[in-house]
Amino acid sequence: MKKEYLFSVTRKDLDVQTFRSGGPGGQNQNKRDTGVRIVHKESGAVGESREQRSQYQNKVTALRRMTETKKFKIWLNRKAWETIKGKTIEQVVDEQMTPDKLKVEGVNEQGQWEDINELSRES
Repeated sequence: MKKEYLFSVTRKDLDVQTFRSGGPGGQNQNKRDTGVRIVHKESGAVGESREQRSQYQNKVTALRRMTETKKFKIWLNRKAWETIKGKTIEQVVDEQMTPDKLKVEGVNEQGQWEDINELSRES
């Protein structure tokens, strides 16, 4: 059975930055760009790694950390919703915001909360 994906995140969606790790650890960290920072452009989620000696291992770790961030998970849920429903969350909210589904309250002269919609219907 072949898997079917809703959407995919590709390298074009990511900004991969390399840098020198610095700090203790010898010449390898000070001379080679082994540190990796991955930024998902659409969500703004960031994953960073500088612990390993190889850039490849740090890329794997940074990507995993980026996908575990709260920003990325929120973006992922929104994207899945839009893909499944065919509408953005904002469009669904706009459709649901009808006067019969809204309750508007205000404070009366006695300081009590009451439904303003009922008052306007009585007048």
